[in-house]
Amino acid sequence: MSNEVSSALFREFERSAFRLETLQTYTIPRDQASYGLFLAGEPKPEDYNLTWQASVRQHVVAGRTMQRAKVVRRPFSDYTRYLFAWAIPGNIAAGEDYRILDLTDRELGLPSQDFWLFDDETVLLLNFNPDGTLRDRELADPADLDLYRRWRDLALAEAVPFGEYRG
Repeated sequence: MSNEVSSALFREFERSAFRLETLQTYTIPRDQASYGLFLAGEPKPEDYNLTWQASVRQHVVAGRTMQRAKVVRRPFSDYTRYLFAWAIPGNIAAGEDYRILDLTDRELGLPSQDFWLFDDETVLLLNFNPDGTLRDRELADPADLDLYRRWRDLALAEAVPFGEYRG
């Protein structure tokens, strides 16, 4: 699937976007510099993640919801600590409903597949390599839509808001 098609899903959804994040480490090229700064103990740059946060704000102002359930397992990976310290607080401030699903000592029957569910009707699968780099994106079979809705509902029912989890 082309980047244009997946970008259009983010621009054009009308009501809601939900992401299930399952990996403990993502190797995203645009994040490597900031991740390196985090690992070195440097302060977060003031312009960190502003493009995503602006997108979230635009959707929220237009009445669209953006939710995410992040699966975590202890001990936290360095990447999870990076998300907790640098990414998630800004996303929440922008209006994203970001929840944490701690599966350290349990399983829920959720997939190990990351996905976005747009408007409760389109599923974009995010396929990653073992090192956390994105291999490709693809649309899920519409016949499986109810399964992705159930996984979303289960993840949201079991997850807690980030502020509660960190509190």
